[in-house]
Amino acid sequence: MESIYVLVGMAIGVLSGFFGVGGGFILTPLLILFGFPPVTAIGTSLMYSIGTSVSGVYAHLKMNNIFWKTAAVLGVIGVAATQAAHPLVLWLEAEKLDKTVIPILYIILLGYFALSLLMKSSKQEGGRGTFRFSWAKALFIGFTGGFLSTTLGVGGGFIMVPLLISMMHLPARKAVGTSLVSVFAIVTAGFISYAYSTPLDFKLGAFLIIGALIGGQLGAKLTSIYDDRQIKNYLGLLYVVTLLSVVMKLMNQDEAGIMVLGGYVSFLLLLFVKDTISYQRRKTSPTN
Repeated sequence: MESIYVLVGMAIGVLSGFFGVGGGFILTPLLILFGFPPVTAIGTSLMYSIGTSVSGVYAHLKMNNIFWKTAAVLGVIGVAATQAAHPLVLWLEAEKLDKTVIPILYIILLGYFALSLLMKSSKQEGGRGTFRFSWAKALFIGFTGGFLSTTLGVGGGFIMVPLLISMMHLPARKAVGTSLVSVFAIVTAGFISYAYSTPLDFKLGAFLIIGALIGGQLGAKLTSIYDDRQIKNYLGLLYVVTLLSVVMKLMNQDEAGIMVLGGYVSFLLLLFVKDTISYQRRKTSPTN
């Protein structure tokens, strides 16, 4: 069973490094689908996101994909927001509202961000030389990412990447790298809060992180193969599929939810393998 956890961690880690998310927004609903209580799933996902963000930051650092000033502001504000969110999650659990409120909030956010990524025309795409640092926007994105990170058990990148693209006009690759730096600070603070108040499966988290450290490196390197528009489209579709899986969970169709989410993740991983092989062949083929 441990080897399965490592493989799951590696698969999500690839997506984390590629999309600039901590991986928690995939892992949390997946653990809920597997029968873990929502609060336990959140805490375990935050622990896992520490591993994915460290691995992704290291890879994106070498590719110069990080805007450090923006990342620092997002991280500091995001950490402060985690402390405001944690009591809310414990209250939802005490009132037995966590199994409905958290999935519904997931659905709303996933739907919004999917539309924001998939419906933009090419003329409206962020990251075309128009980036300018804004304190107001950075504070808003950081607080929103940190608050919802702890509330939902996600790394924050799932929220911050589309906001960095749409509000601050970062190119997708730069948004990915910048997000991962702030994600590390946010999920570390959120995990510490949960570790003191929630029973967590640390063994499970450790095996998932082992896989994440490998997958995060591979995913970050994949961003050099695809253009910004492709990255945004694949991320938007991932949000749609995750939304569908959560809806199926609320309809007591757990197995169908796992199949839908697992099917798209498998499709992406196979696509990455195919395109990587094609890319390497083009690089090594003799020029005419």
